[in-house]
Amino acid sequence: MTDTSSHLSATADAYDAVAVRYADFVRGALDRFPMDRSVLAAFAESVRAAGGGTVGELGCGPGHMTAHLRELGLDAYGVDLSPVMIDLARRAFPGLRFEVGSMDALEEGDATLDGIVSWYSVIHAPPREVPSYVAEFHRVLAPGGHLLLAFFESEGDPVTPFDHKVTTAYRWPIDDLAGLARAAGFAEVGRMLREPQEGERYRRGHLLMRKQ
Repeated sequence: MTDTSSHLSATADAYDAVAVRYADFVRGALDRFPMDRSVLAAFAESVRAAGGGTVGELGCGPGHMTAHLRELGLDAYGVDLSPVMIDLARRAFPGLRFEVGSMDALEEGDATLDGIVSWYSVIHAPPREVPSYVAEFHRVLAPGGHLLLAFFESEGDPVTPFDHKVTTAYRWPIDDLAGLARAAGFAEVGRMLREPQEGERYRRGHLLMRKQ
């Protein structure tokens, strides 16, 4: 087994083990964070203004964010490594499409999506592998398609591992992650940083990018 496949298998197993508790934890989470909702609304408006189309939520977990994107008027579907998470998502939102898969090797053809949301999902990828994830996002997005990345920001430190409650994750300097996206062929549309709220440990980063 390669290092990459080992990492993916370990991440899937970790989320399988906590899937039910995780689904309960994130249910209604967006209600507490108006700034997060504003970023998602800006992403949705950008996709619609560019003509709409299909949006993939990569690392969708139990499906709550995919459902929110649908409420924002997007033709959204979800992909996740964890079969248990996908089963929960299908049961909770039977009218939506959810698939087991890995965001570093998507089944979509080149230039077939109009938007991608990676909401705290690349955080578990070893830093050396993140450029290949961003390159895969670029491959499947149509020209002018939009990418929204949400992540834990490192607050001036370099890329830093931390003890995420499910499995090891990494905090990124927002400029470094934006630089990786630019190197892959994305132009930055905007960014948002917010300070940790009650019950949170770290600053949150959000990048809205467009495929050139």
